Order: sequence, then structure tokens, then C-alpha cells
Amino acid sequence: MQRLSDNRRRWLALTTVCFAQLMLTVDTSIVNVALPQIQHDLHFGQSSLTWVVNAFLVTFGSFLLLAGRLGDLAGRKRVFLAGLTVFTVASLLCGIADSSSLLIGARFLQGVGAAMQTSVILAIIITEFPKPEERAKAMSAYVFAAVAGGSLGLLLGGTLTQLLNWHWIFFVNIPIGLAVGIAGRALIPNDRGIGFSEGIDWVGSLLVTVALAAAVYGFVEPSTYGWGSPHTLAPLTLALVLLAAFAAVENRHPNPIFPLRILKLHGLILSSAVRGLMVTGVYGMFFLGSLYLEKVLGYGALDTGLAFLPYTVTVAILSLGVNRRLVARFGALPVIAVGVAVAAAGILMLRLGGTHAGFFPLPFLAFLGMGLGIGNAFTPLTTIAMAEVPHRDAGLASGIVNVSQQVAGALGLALLTTIATNHSTSLSRAGHSLDASLVGGYHLAYEFAAGALVLALILVVTVVRKHVPGPAPEQVPNPQPARASR
Repeated sequence: MQRLSDNRRRWLALTTVCFAQLMLTVDTSIVNVALPQIQHDLHFGQSSLTWVVNAFLVTFGSFLLLAGRLGDLAGRKRVFLAGLTVFTVASLLCGIADSSSLLIGARFLQGVGAAMQTSVILAIIITEFPKPEERAKAMSAYVFAAVAGGSLGLLLGGTLTQLLNWHWIFFVNIPIGLAVGIAGRALIPNDRGIGFSEGIDWVGSLLVTVALAAAVYGFVEPSTYGWGSPHTLAPLTLALVLLAAFAAVENRHPNPIFPLRILKLHGLILSSAVRGLMVTGVYGMFFLGSLYLEKVLGYGALDTGLAFLPYTVTVAILSLGVNRRLVARFGALPVIAVGVAVAAAGILMLRLGGTHAGFFPLPFLAFLGMGLGIGNAFTPLTTIAMAEVPHRDAGLASGIVNVSQQVAGALGLALLTTIATNHSTSLSRAGHSLDASLVGGYHLAYEFAAGALVLALILVVTVVRKHVPGPAPEQVPNPQPARASR
């Protein structure tokens, strides 16, 4: 009876952390459709408005590694609940914000809380589900929460903004945060962590956090100032210098925040690189696709959110067990490779859309293809990433997986937006109409996005294939060092 009770507790704990992840993923996109109303109410300038999104991205991306390692050292439940508290309080501050400075400051704080939660969720899952078949199911649920929330955020943001006002896109986090906190305290097991007996790597922590913040800042600035601007080059240069100093410190510290041995876990590093390239291409499509639907095709905020439902529904269906059965039958490598190729084809479908396209067939098939690609590739990629990770480094590995996703998302958004904006400007100066110029810019960005996925596919079929564990790839070994079987 006790065993049955504990099994039920584990699945309820999974539901709890997946709700937390879904809330965080929704929050990364929910503000997009509310930006015009926020700009009007709080008197944002056009350049400063981007910081409603970027403030969250900077702290989210920069604190992931630090928070993940703190989970290993101090206990993952403790870090998760602390992050949830910070995020919920920051959401309240965002909702009551009556000035641009208060909203941006609260968004910075939201990013810190989001990083603390996200960085340990994967570690909690692999600790709770050591059996391969159960872990595969748990990973599917996590991937759905992690990737479907983007389009759900657009839908929810459009609904709340249109029916109520933009304040409610933040207020909605408060009851969810309270419920998740109560459930998490009761359901997630206490863990002591490996402790601080060998000292805390404060210097390394500071270096990597500031370096990642500078890198994310440098990635998000080109959409406003361009890639050749000091606003972009200075933080990116600073990030490289600080990362070099960080590597030197970690090589000598007895208890480093980032043990360099983690780089020898090739499955983790390579699968994170593939994930990053996919996110660079696909996540930028949420932003550009929204602009295309609203500015060119004339969609409203709610209609734009509904347009992304093919993506969300497809990921949901695949996460309910379809992807797991495909991996069991065909192996992880073919499923990942086909998923990446289909996602690239989906992006190129948008390339065929013009100034008067209907939703069917092109945008519909494009979002469907991206959902098929992400829904099929992300779960086995996550399994490969965590398969070789020792238990003591699970929090750090979880942070690395999420850093690859968040930093790549910021980079993809900045790069693709800059490409689209510059090309649209050139076309407009050449005498093309506004709609034709916008579409031309979007088309060029789509080509670059598809190129990122082609690079991901090359990595999959050349080097990642050597690190797919076991003859049945869904049967992942317990989180301990293991040699790749093929």
C-alpha cells in the first residue's frame, strides 16, 4: 500500500513540476500580443518596449547554470520552491505596475525566479523516475510543457488582453504559483544536496552569471541597434572574456560550480547543441509568424493565438505516448532526424506565403510541421542529454539543457528579426509596397531559420548518433556515467 502511495505521489509530483514549467514557458510568449496595449498605457518608447520581453530573457538565461548547481548543492526542492516564490511575487509586481520602470524591474525579477525553477525540474524528474519506461513517459510530459507553452501563451495572452486588460496576463500566474507551491511542498521529496563542505565557488558563480547575462543582452540588442553597434559588440566581447576567465577559475577550484568533467558527457553537450539550433529556427517563428499574421494578413490578437493551435495540439498528441512508441519501434536517431527535417520543411512552408495568403494551406501546414518536428525530436534529445549524467551533477545538466534552449531562443529572435527588418527596409527603399517589403524580409528570415535546422540535422546524422544509448533508445540507463553503445 505504501509502495502504491509513493508511486501515486511521484506522478502527482511530475504533474506539479510540469505545471510550473508550463507556466514559465507560457510567460515567455504571453506578453507578445499585449505589447501594443502595454506601450499605450505605460508610455513606452519603441526601443524601450522590447525590454518588456528582453528583461525576462536576460536574467532567465544568465541564472540557469548557477541555479542548477545550487540545486545540486543545497537541495533541488528548496531551490524549486524558492524560485516559485520569487516568480509569483514578481508576477504580482508586474500586474500592479503603473510605470515602465516598475514593469521592467519586475520582469528582471521574474526571470530570476523562472531560472531557479526551470534549472532543477529535469533533475527532479530523473531522480524520481529511474526506470527507463517510466522516465520516458515523464520526459514526454515535460517536453509538452516545455515546448507547447509558447503557442498557448499567445492564445492566453490574446484572450486575456482582449477580454480584460494586459495586467491579467501577469495576475493569472498568482493562483497557479500558489497551487504549485502548496503541491510541491507536499509532493516533491526533500533532498539535502551534496552540501557546501568544500566551499562555494563564488568567483566562478559571479563570472558565469555575468557572462551569460552579457551574452543574452548582446543577442537581444541587434534587433534595435544592429549587429555592428557597440551596444551589441561590447557585451558579446565582455561575455567571451568572462567565459575564458570562468574556465580558468573552474579548472582550479576544489568545488567548482561548473565541473569541467561535464564537458566529457558528449551526449549532453551534443544533444544540447542540436536543441539550440532547433530553437534558433523554430522559436523565432513564433515572433515572426505573429508579425506576419497581424501586420500582413490582418489577424487580431486572439486570432493569432488560435492560428498556432496546430503546433500546440500536435505536440500534445505526440507527448501522450505517440512519440514514445515511435522511438521504441524505430529508434531515437531516425525519429529525431525525421523530426528535424519536418520542422525545417514547416518553416519553408511559411516561405511560400504571400501578402494575401489564407490560413489554409500554408500557415496551417507550416505550424503543423513545426509541431511534428519539435514534438518528435525534443523528448529523445532530452533523454540522450540526461542518460550519462551522474546523480550529483543532475541539476547542472538540467541547467545546461535549459541554457541551450533559452540562449538559443534569444539569439534566434535577435538574428532573425534583424535579418527580416534590414531586408524589409531595403525592399521598401527600392520602391516595394509595405506589405511586399515585410513579406520579403520574413521570407529571408525563414530561409536562415531553415538553415539552422539543416545544421542540426547534419549534427544528428554525423555525431549525435554515436551517443544514442542502448539498442532500444527509450530505455535510458540510470543517471550514472555510461559509455555510448554505438
